[in-house]
Amino acid sequence: MAAGNLTRVSEFLLLGLSEEPELQPLLFGLFLSMYLVTVLGNLLIILAVSSDAFLHTPMYFFLCNLSLADICFTSTTVPKMLVNIQTQSKAIPYAGCITQMYFFILCAMLDNFLLTVMAYDRFVAICHPLHYTVIMNPRLCGLLVLGSWTISSLYSLLQCLMALRLSFCSDLEITHFFCELNQMTQLACSDTFLNNFVIYFVTVLLGGGSLAGILYSYSKIASSIQAIPSIQGKYKAFSTCASHLSVVSLFYGTCLGVYLSSASTHSSHSSAVASVMYTVVTPMLNPFIYSLRNRDIKGALKRVLRLVTYRSRTIESHT
Repeated sequence: MAAGNLTRVSEFLLLGLSEEPELQPLLFGLFLSMYLVTVLGNLLIILAVSSDAFLHTPMYFFLCNLSLADICFTSTTVPKMLVNIQTQSKAIPYAGCITQMYFFILCAMLDNFLLTVMAYDRFVAICHPLHYTVIMNPRLCGLLVLGSWTISSLYSLLQCLMALRLSFCSDLEITHFFCELNQMTQLACSDTFLNNFVIYFVTVLLGGGSLAGILYSYSKIASSIQAIPSIQGKYKAFSTCASHLSVVSLFYGTCLGVYLSSASTHSSHSSAVASVMYTVVTPMLNPFIYSLRNRDIKGALKRVLRLVTYRSRTIESHT
């Protein structure tokens, strides 16, 4: 295929994590299991928070949105990968590739902003506890979530519009299990300077700004906890941040790990394998982190399970 306009590109080829036939059933079973656990775990978090009036607070409102974003995050990439393995096909239509890229960037950036908003919520709760209900009112919480969705959507749209201006040659193989923006840009025959500039500048601006906000919030939180006289008070204050801090460390740690591994090895395949950590593993672990380290969530989940069990037994008794 000669270099030309994007309209001549009908599809890309997703090479996946491995091209060895004997590994395909293993990959299918592994990713299907992780996807089901991710969806089920995050749905349980949403159900528990929605059904328990005690959890109708800003912290759990943001957690619900994070769980929804994680479901969308994995649903953007994993089902297509499973279909390709099952059908033994590597193709993804050009329009499907752009669509997948749009929702992937949107959900990744949404995770980034929601973790920042949750850090701000913890900062207000610990550093300004007397004014918490006034500051974190329903209107502000709604605006913070709406702003996160809006900025993420606009950023994703910008990246996709920049990708649409690229033209491609004969090499249309993406060494990944989804349409990853950097690799798609590297396949282009046209000039990619502006694309690369937008990718790195805006990503560093938004991602770095969010991380800086989280670090600033926790520096203030640490100072406030140090000022608490009792050991029990310090432990109680820290425990309200433990789950969020664990998720933040997991998300940014894996993202940084992927970046460093790809920069050091210069291998697209190694980058694809490493990216599984933040695209699949992190969304799967988030519900466990919040449920295992949070008595309120565990209590709500137990009540939900008891209610479901009671209703199922009631239906069985009437039939």
